[in-house]
Amino acid sequence: MNERLDCVVIGAGVVGLAVARALALRGREVVVLEAANAIGTGASSRNSEVIHAGIYYPAGSLKALLCVQGREQLYAYCEARGVAHTRLGKVIVAATDAELPTLAKYLHAARANGVHDLEQLDRARIHELEPSVKCVAGLLSPSTGIIDSHALMLALQGDVEANGGVLALGSPVLSGVVGDNEVRLEVGGTEPTSVTARSVVNSAGLAAPAVARSLDGLRRARVPQEYFARGHYFVLNGLSPFRRLVYPIAEHGGLGVHVTLDLAGRARFGPDVEWIEKPDYAFDRSRKPQFVAAIRRYYPELDETRVEEGYTGIRPKISGPAETAADFVISGPADHGVRGLVNLFGIESPGLTASLAIAERVADAFRS
Repeated sequence: MNERLDCVVIGAGVVGLAVARALALRGREVVVLEAANAIGTGASSRNSEVIHAGIYYPAGSLKALLCVQGREQLYAYCEARGVAHTRLGKVIVAATDAELPTLAKYLHAARANGVHDLEQLDRARIHELEPSVKCVAGLLSPSTGIIDSHALMLALQGDVEANGGVLALGSPVLSGVVGDNEVRLEVGGTEPTSVTARSVVNSAGLAAPAVARSLDGLRRARVPQEYFARGHYFVLNGLSPFRRLVYPIAEHGGLGVHVTLDLAGRARFGPDVEWIEKPDYAFDRSRKPQFVAAIRRYYPELDETRVEEGYTGIRPKISGPAETAADFVISGPADHGVRGLVNLFGIESPGLTASLAIAERVADAFRS
């Protein structure tokens, strides 16, 4: 049996659900196919839950544009839908004089991206804001916040379903065929089936390149190589000494071991960057000493006995460890020539922050 559908979104992470919502709000009949038995089991639930300001990304990149746009959309959405969040801010710190030029680059990059609310901090001001932090200078980003990512996804799912959309869990896409005006998908699960859709959005996160390669008729040259960067998060047991997020100067492949807070005020540290060959969420406790050393560069009074195992997350990267970090790729008909198909590749951080803006960009790609 082959079921004919209007629009299929592959993947029920935060971006997939945001895309499904945007399409449903435009009157499309949407079905979301999710391989797992729950929403947001991948990158969407294994991150820092930070609403980013848009500081670090190259000017004019999709990451920069959609982060800044999506940040304000996300704050407004959370207010409207009652999603728990707080705009508590963060400080970016230079631990030594040698890091001051990089701090200046951040300020320049932020302004180029339309982030104009950063405050330059001297040592005394940082001590006033974060008494436990030791550094020579810093920047305050008041637009940075934190969010309950699961509550956000539940709200997005509710909007999809309220507008006629359907969520199909345990429904992995196994393969497909692209045609001139439609895409046929073979869907597994307890009741395997075939579906043919007028529009398909591949928002499968870590699996997005593999899903794209499984579509017969899509040119393989249009599908990037995937890379997997695993990050560990440790948590601080007991009362947090931090009032807001604290980020060190970034390291290659990530933003360094930084401090984030959850909505209950508990501190967590991470992530580091570890390149792996395939998705594996195993936690390596032996990484604790390097975490402790990194944290003590700006928080020297850390009691390592309070640092406990947290969780791991994996970024769906499309650039390798020796390459410049790739931008988001929103690959639509204008790129690959297949009408009715949009592939989302490399939607790592700041994907959560940019999710609503990404969704609008995808929905616009289907305008005829």
